[in-house]
Amino acid sequence: MKQEILERIKELGGNIDNVKGTSLQEVLQAIEFKQPLYPHELWGTELYGIDEYYAKNKTLYSENKESFYLNLIKHFFSEQENPYGQMFYRGTLFTPYKKGTADYDEWNDIFTDDDEVDLSEIYTVSQNKQPDLINLLFSNGFPDNLYICLSDNNPDNPTVFGTDHEEFFSEISNEGTLSEFLEQFYTKDEFLKIVTNYIENEKTDK
Repeated sequence: MKQEILERIKELGGNIDNVKGTSLQEVLQAIEFKQPLYPHELWGTELYGIDEYYAKNKTLYSENKESFYLNLIKHFFSEQENPYGQMFYRGTLFTPYKKGTADYDEWNDIFTDDDEVDLSEIYTVSQNKQPDLINLLFSNGFPDNLYICLSDNNPDNPTVFGTDHEEFFSEISNEGTLSEFLEQFYTKDEFLKIVTNYIENEKTDK
């Protein structure tokens, strides 16, 4: 995987210290996130949860703004799963074609049925007709699961695919290369800048 992608993951709060292997699977499974990721599209236009957080902490805001914003960042970038439009890193194997795995037992009948599954979008980046995948992220938004094909023709910068639990692999979206995909998320500093501007300059019910 490209070093600049790993550096971007680090910027977004990911831990890449354990990335030692060279295979795409080894790299993706070694990455760790102890915080959610906030995408521009799902969160940036609505600022989910900010008004609620302010209402619960307006006394602190009036007494100590610095502590208010520090606590806000800790809250939104914690492991809690309040539905704020965020995504959560998984990095777990999904192997519906590999005999002897739990995924095979649960999903193989579906994944061998052309009426249930359409992997044509994935085949644009892989010649493997029965690929292993990495479940990269999940979210409360749409699509709620993001995957990378481990036999991607470009393992240095693989393509990210999205699918939703309601149309699980019967409809797949191309979310762009991993480097492109990671640009849609806010760093903590970017997140704080947007929130601060909203509360200080746009919020009318303070």
